[in-house]
Amino acid sequence: MSTNNVGYNEQAGDAQPEVGQEATPTAASASSSASTAFGLFSSDTKKNEDLKQMLESSKDSAKLDAMKRIVGMIARGKNASELFPSVVKNVASKNIEIKKLVYVYLMRYAEEQQDLALLSISTFQRALKDPNQLIRASALRVLSSIRVPIIVPIMMLAIKEASADLSPYVRKNAAHAIQKLYSLDPEQKELLIEVIEKLLKDKSTLVAGSVVMAFEEVCPDRIDLIHKNYRKLCNLLVDVEEWGQVVIIHMLTRYARMQFVSPWKEEGILEEYNEKNFYGSEEEQKEKNQEANKPYSMDPDHRLLIRNTKPLLQSRNAAVVMAIAQLYWHVAPKSEAGIVAKSLVRLLRSNREVQYIVLQNIATMSIQHKGMFVPYLKSFYVRSTDPTMIKTLKLEILTNLANEANISTLLREFQTYVKSQDKQFAAATIQAIGRCATNISEVTDTCLNGLVCLLSNRDEIVVAESVVVIKKLLQTQPAHHGEIIKRMAKLLDSITVPVARASILWLTGEYCERVPKIAPDVLRKLAKSFTDEDDLVKLQILNLGAKLYLTNSKQTKLLTQYILNLGKYDQSYDIRDRTRFIRQLIVPNEKSGALSKYAKKIFLAQKPAPVLESPFKDREHFQLGTLSHTLNMKANGYLELSNWPEVAPDPSVRNVEVIEPAKEWTSILGKEKKKKHTDERFYSESEEEEEEEEESDDSSSSSDSESGSDSEQEKKEGEEDSSEQSSESSSTEDDGNRKPKAKSGVSKKGTAVLKSDLDGTEENKVESQTALASSNSESSSAEESSSDSSSESDSESSLETRKKVHTSLPPKKEEKASQEKRAPTKQDVPLLDLDDFSPVSTTTSLHKPTILTPTLAADLEGLSLSSSSVIDVSVPAFVPARTHELLHRMSGKGLAAHYHFSRQPCLYNDQMVSVQVTLANTTDQKIENIHLGEKKLPTGMKVHVFNPIESLEPGESMTVSVGIDFCDSTQAANFQLCTKDDQFSINIQPPVGELLLPVTMSEKDFKRERGRLTGMNETSTTVTVAPQNSTHLVILQKVVSVANLGVVPSGEDNIHRFAAKTVHSGSLLLVTVEMKEGSTAQLIINTEKTVIGSILLRELKPVLSQG
Repeated sequence: MSTNNVGYNEQAGDAQPEVGQEATPTAASASSSASTAFGLFSSDTKKNEDLKQMLESSKDSAKLDAMKRIVGMIARGKNASELFPSVVKNVASKNIEIKKLVYVYLMRYAEEQQDLALLSISTFQRALKDPNQLIRASALRVLSSIRVPIIVPIMMLAIKEASADLSPYVRKNAAHAIQKLYSLDPEQKELLIEVIEKLLKDKSTLVAGSVVMAFEEVCPDRIDLIHKNYRKLCNLLVDVEEWGQVVIIHMLTRYARMQFVSPWKEEGILEEYNEKNFYGSEEEQKEKNQEANKPYSMDPDHRLLIRNTKPLLQSRNAAVVMAIAQLYWHVAPKSEAGIVAKSLVRLLRSNREVQYIVLQNIATMSIQHKGMFVPYLKSFYVRSTDPTMIKTLKLEILTNLANEANISTLLREFQTYVKSQDKQFAAATIQAIGRCATNISEVTDTCLNGLVCLLSNRDEIVVAESVVVIKKLLQTQPAHHGEIIKRMAKLLDSITVPVARASILWLTGEYCERVPKIAPDVLRKLAKSFTDEDDLVKLQILNLGAKLYLTNSKQTKLLTQYILNLGKYDQSYDIRDRTRFIRQLIVPNEKSGALSKYAKKIFLAQKPAPVLESPFKDREHFQLGTLSHTLNMKANGYLELSNWPEVAPDPSVRNVEVIEPAKEWTSILGKEKKKKHTDERFYSESEEEEEEEEESDDSSSSSDSESGSDSEQEKKEGEEDSSEQSSESSSTEDDGNRKPKAKSGVSKKGTAVLKSDLDGTEENKVESQTALASSNSESSSAEESSSDSSSESDSESSLETRKKVHTSLPPKKEEKASQEKRAPTKQDVPLLDLDDFSPVSTTTSLHKPTILTPTLAADLEGLSLSSSSVIDVSVPAFVPARTHELLHRMSGKGLAAHYHFSRQPCLYNDQMVSVQVTLANTTDQKIENIHLGEKKLPTGMKVHVFNPIESLEPGESMTVSVGIDFCDSTQAANFQLCTKDDQFSINIQPPVGELLLPVTMSEKDFKRERGRLTGMNETSTTVTVAPQNSTHLVILQKVVSVANLGVVPSGEDNIHRFAAKTVHSGSLLLVTVEMKEGSTAQLIINTEKTVIGSILLRELKPVLSQG
């Protein structure tokens, strides 16, 4: 006990030692510990007595020391309420330090000790006029903490005075006091709204967040108070403290939804006018063209909000980033909402509580817009250290992001998750596999086979969940799955989980006609254990009995009656009711009603397949980032977002009358803006535009972007993006591939491209003799990017000169003229495109090792190592002459376009598919400026467009080359084919066979690679081959006509082997055609890309079987 007393007596001496000092165990302390046997209970009293004496001391130092120790007690969570009378006496102390600490104490305990606090009310009122702003603010905080209705008038008066205080800190506290007073007396609402209106006009960033919080609490429906302050709040937002930013952003989100027209209509308008009515009248067509060409004009105030909130995505506060993300989601155009994805993924490095909230919101977003988060797929892979709640959410997001391109990777990831020791997570993974199977039809069979394999797992929970998911999958396609039902019926002896047993019984009963021998035996076994089963299982036993009674009454009539008798006397009234209902319905007797005639139709009616949806789908109607969204139920105080208005309210209500001081202030700011471009660029709309302005201030694009409106800036950003995209794709050209083609000129199809390449090389020689060899490719690609893009940096005079030179001069003079005329613009190109080249060169050098994801490196180690030595791209065995129509001459107003796949490695990028486009002028007039305009591409897809064709004479045709990176997907690439006067929507969709490049390898290597690509990477089918198709040459011809495959030499006459790799990722694809006895053949495809494999299997099967 002595040690305890020593500890307590640290604070019980003569107030000499400071807080935190160690007291030495003296003889006096030892004697006191001996006298108080139960010092543990008495020491608190002694300590508080000592503090009371110190507070009543005449020395300020003793009082200050006592107050420090009391505030320290409060900070540690100890109760100091009994010291209230002693502390409140010092509220009038002249020592500022003591007064501050007294107010801190009173703010904590004023609500508990209201009567004693009221005694000092006059002191608080006097303190409201103290010269020290901290004392004034503290007095107001204490006054508003005394929750007694009788002092409401005094509080109201104090708040009004404080709202006009010179100190922003006091005005901030006045805003805080408004909420407290409103909760105490809601009848003061009108008077408080006047104060809020006054404080909303405050220009201080310290006050803004607090007054908006008061506005949200007191009068969130009074949007008219925000109109005049809207622009000010948008501009102050960056400088407001973090928690104030969160409140303001949420308020401005609600405001934007009420005051602006939906920016999402833009997509609808573009889609509506993409297909033009060819047979409509000319006037109607002109009107439609005008409307279609008329861009969506966003309200400048709407744009101001989106632009000013963008920098906050880099905030260190997770709540601010989350608030900006929900604002972009609910208010910004869909095309701009994607920028929040990177910031949200960054938050996943925070603690688990932040991760949980962020992942919940990402899960909701990923349902509607998969493309936002697909590039960050690896960020959602589950880690072993993640808690179950985080694992489940990541799994949900991965399932939402699954598509044809990444499903094979995800399925391998899921295979690992199923083996997890966390059984709840393993069960959730199995459900995710089921959802992937229903959403992506190409992998349904693969997933089903994988789930059937899990039925032999030792873990009962995994088996039970697999049974439930298989049941749902079989409902979607029950035709050929009798074997699976038989296998599941055998599991009834070992599975004990009620849901799984009930699922097996339901399947057996629903498809009892497909398993006529198994179903009666299942019923016989379960009749024995009926009384011991769970209620859920009993109900399904009754259903199974009823269905078998109707379909196979000879074998099961007595058995069903026995089960109905057991159910009649069951303890559960649900079972008894179901038994009576079934007996009356299926067993005919005198009392049977009219329904008994339709018993078979009722029980054996075709059931709709269950829709496996994300559990986050029903959260979409809640605002992101709110408590209601997290709980999936409306929380108290939740304010719903209103629908977009059909017609925008009058925007003039946000105009503010400019007074003289404001004019001077803005003029000063204008001067500063001219001096300091960095301030202006910090708030600019696009980072790409900032870089352009910094690097080339002389260029016309920079000056236009500074003087133009927001809509013009948006257009230019789009053009810059397209130029960057083309420069990226062109900069990855292989120099070695280009030079021989330019010299030899093998085909006339790529004339335009090769010509521009040669021009670029010549220009480079003229400009710099000391350049490196690699600079040839850089300069030519830069020239291509500058000519491909439609940026405004090219002057009109240079364009006109080019046209004249190309039409009038012979080739040699043309080269000289082009060197002379293009010299000025050529100097600008390296400055504009320097940033574009540096990252591209890095990514190209590192691209090949990153074909395989880190998680798959171990599984596919052999493949990646052997790819360099074994897999070599070969010449295509066959190039089909078939062309596809791109644009009909009627739809194109005389311009016709066709395309075909050349099956050659692409000139621009080894990941692109080479497409030859033939353009023909079928009119009697010249068509000018033919080029590819706006591109609508799926995520990740890239295109290298052809150089604009200045003119196409009547009856003339020209073939140009386009490179498209389809990302190993059969999704179409959508473009606008533009002429000088018109634009037409076109799309290029690749057959799966054109996404491949043929490779050569030995038969031994083929067998080794095929051995690695088994299991889920293998798909096969049996084909009935026509007799005339069974020869080696015919099979070879038919296979290579469908897909760009290389022929692998085979030592066996009845086995034909083919190999290729995907253009984008370089994944190996192996095809085997094995002839069997008779007229059948087995077609086997092994590939990591299971979607491509299953599609190719479907396309090859009819080709081999037809005569």
